[in-house]
Amino acid sequence: MSVEHVMHSQLAGLQLLLAPLDPQARVEHVSEIDSTNTELMRRARAGDTRTCLLLADQQSAGRGRQGRQWHSRAGDALLMSLGLTLSPQNWSSLSLAVGCCLAEALDPGLDKGIGLKWPNDLMLAPWQSPRKLGGILIETVLRQGDTGQARFVVIGIGLNLATPPAADYRTEPAGLRALLGPHTTALELLHRILPGLVSGLGRFCALGFAAFADEFARRDALLGKQLQLPDGSRGCAAGVDEQGVLWLDSDCGRIPVSSDEVHIAEAGPA
Repeated sequence: MSVEHVMHSQLAGLQLLLAPLDPQARVEHVSEIDSTNTELMRRARAGDTRTCLLLADQQSAGRGRQGRQWHSRAGDALLMSLGLTLSPQNWSSLSLAVGCCLAEALDPGLDKGIGLKWPNDLMLAPWQSPRKLGGILIETVLRQGDTGQARFVVIGIGLNLATPPAADYRTEPAGLRALLGPHTTALELLHRILPGLVSGLGRFCALGFAAFADEFARRDALLGKQLQLPDGSRGCAAGVDEQGVLWLDSDCGRIPVSSDEVHIAEAGPA
């Protein structure tokens, strides 16, 4: 069987997995692109808001939160974006819900040590020596004529297969092949995570983040750790509530964290 035939079969299988979200959903694969999120957002702003899963082997301008670049070599990461229209009761913390879906698909029994770092990172062994497996980037656009809670949303997911080469990373990276096998491919990984993501988006639309709060608490990589916020204030992470808000026990009492940029504090007084 040719490589092209195998690829076509795998992509068709992904389309079937997307059918519960949209029977007309498309699956596209490209060898290289600037950014899968950027491309689907471009299309949406031009009026194309059809459901689409866009998968790339390599990105020249992949993006993470705060405009940071996402670097990977061809074949060494799952790089994908899912664009679709959703109308949840509450949009709060969609990235946390997606993170729960991914972590549950990859490590349902928590025996592999996959945890979640608020607001959008998957971590390996976060309770000992945390290393980053990947992240989630959520972007939305209002379509002309949309009412209520409906929006076109692009869910970008980047997961390391191989451990990226040495560089100046904010958090040391890790790769999933160390957990899932040395020959794991991006398409195999996508087939593994997509069913849970599809069903999870349905739960999120019906129930919001509350449906995932207990699962997130099991994997909360920040719980009990001393954190530092951009304004210099510190405190102990006290968990995430049913709206996905991170709470901090500080000298001023328990406060919600308004910034999505938090860091584990260096040793010293909180």
